[in-house]
Amino acid sequence: MRRQRNVDVLVVGAGPAGLAAAARISASGAGTVEVLEREARAGGVPRHCHHRGFGRWGVTGPQFAESLVEAALGAGAAVRTGVTATGWDGPLSLDTTGPHGLERITARAVVLATGARERPRTARLVPGTRPAGVFTTGELQQAIHLHGQEIGSRAVVVGAEPVSYEALAALRRAGVQVAALVTREARAQVGRARSAGTRLGFGRVPLVTGAVVAELLGHGRLSGVRLRHRDGRQGLLSCDTVVFTGDFVPDHELARRGGVLLDPGTRGPAVDGSYRTASPGVFAAGSGVHAVEPARVAAGEGARVAESVRAWLDGTGWPADAVPLLADAPLRWVAPNRLTPNAPEPRFILRTTQPLVRPVLEVTQNDRPLFRQRLRRRVLPNQALYLEGGWTGWVDAEGGAVRVGVG
Repeated sequence: MRRQRNVDVLVVGAGPAGLAAAARISASGAGTVEVLEREARAGGVPRHCHHRGFGRWGVTGPQFAESLVEAALGAGAAVRTGVTATGWDGPLSLDTTGPHGLERITARAVVLATGARERPRTARLVPGTRPAGVFTTGELQQAIHLHGQEIGSRAVVVGAEPVSYEALAALRRAGVQVAALVTREARAQVGRARSAGTRLGFGRVPLVTGAVVAELLGHGRLSGVRLRHRDGRQGLLSCDTVVFTGDFVPDHELARRGGVLLDPGTRGPAVDGSYRTASPGVFAAGSGVHAVEPARVAAGEGARVAESVRAWLDGTGWPADAVPLLADAPLRWVAPNRLTPNAPEPRFILRTTQPLVRPVLEVTQNDRPLFRQRLRRRVLPNQALYLEGGWTGWVDAEGGAVRVGVG
């Protein structure tokens, strides 16, 4: 028997975006605010990221997560852990399962803050055996910091973006030698100073560029990886641990089951500058919309979505139509990606598939120029670039899709 309940606002996901949204919405006097988290503890990924730099310099991930939980609870929100939203029974009704059994919760507004996940070895279609010693960054950090597990003695890190260097640091803190970082890109996707400084500080860890892990070797326990270089050469690296880092995708399964429109670029819910999806009453924010930004950025989006939720609860209408905003190659995606009347003018976040040197971003609609912006720096894949939003008032609501590309 499924118990039925009603709340004013239901937030799915107790990571930085969800907790920040719950705290701000509850503090605004919006009524009953409830947060659902499928993990045993709230706080999201920062719970097992023990490096500093969350929110303020010197704040560790667990400290940042705890502050978010305390803020949500202090504002009056209910945070329920071990509860999974399994599907929808209507536009604003979610079926859940948890320690107290099956429930159907109907809300006046739903905020999707489901976060993102790294694609594991299986999703990357890396062939070979299925030995122990294969991790994603999240799995590695949980194994070390939450469960105190022994990891191995010699590791290969797949990737060379910021999260890859966090995996490198976690391995070295656990006493694991790192044989190499391996990336298909031509260089690391971090600043030169961080790349060089980190590798020198951790014992001259080699950076292998223009290569992919083509096969995992070993039975029972990983014994090595086969590399394939861009020019076709192959080689072997001996290791007992491999960590697949980066390649984040939004955790969009719940949105997809509910028929929420997804953006083809981000693969997360399509949202406008108010974090409204195409489904009335359903909002989305954080890394579940665009993967992946620092925790403080996700928390900032969660705080900002609160104003939109409160406006909806107070009777503000939902836009009937929206103009899609699309990214042209070599740009990978742009967010927000729906342009609606009377929405705030956001700062748009973009990603590129290839290095760009001081690029000029061009916004057009039906080949009509709307805006140009030159970036004063080099931009690498897996780094954020930002587009100002003052041009949105020039969009023709009947003119078709707006596109952003590189001039």
